[in-house]
Amino acid sequence: MSSSRTEIWPVVTKRLLLRRCEIDDLDALWEWRRLPEVNHWLSSAPGTLSVFREHYSASDRLDSLYVIELLPDERGGAPALIGDFMLRLEDGWAQSEVAGAAENVEAELGWVLDPAYARRGFATEAMRAVINVCFGELDLRRVHAGCFADNEPSWRLMERLGMRREEFSRKTALHRSGVWLDGMNYGLLAEEWLSQRRG
Repeated sequence: MSSSRTEIWPVVTKRLLLRRCEIDDLDALWEWRRLPEVNHWLSSAPGTLSVFREHYSASDRLDSLYVIELLPDERGGAPALIGDFMLRLEDGWAQSEVAGAAENVEAELGWVLDPAYARRGFATEAMRAVINVCFGELDLRRVHAGCFADNEPSWRLMERLGMRREEFSRKTALHRSGVWLDGMNYGLLAEEWLSQRRG
């Protein structure tokens, strides 16, 4: 991301602080990402902390990784990392003559929440703020996210955010268990988000 885009962060919501992930945060992320009920759905699940650190400290991954921090007043103590999310800028598809106008106009989103903080609205609060940034300061035209169809909490969150199901594909995603699973993809346009907020 350009320097102007990095200046957007941190973003503060009612209960959370969203900021760029630092190398020193990776040990905390490992604590929830290593849990079987979490990494079952993740596209990458390194087996040890050292492999995890090596994988996510690569600049292309670290640059698109952010953390969700619970503000101190919510728990009465120090801030706590409770999740992370990915925000990866992408080019839209375009014919060659207009390809320049389609550069960095979209984003892929992804999220992981520590199960200890689930079912309290933190993921919804965080990702609403992220989408606001995408269609506000970043001036993107579209965001999208995908998941295994069996990962109901993930696609339920997408629907709570007002994202539109664009694809339900049969047995297109090979799980590390060796089983081909159904996949789902959701999208949201800037004008749809703005219309929802006005409505």
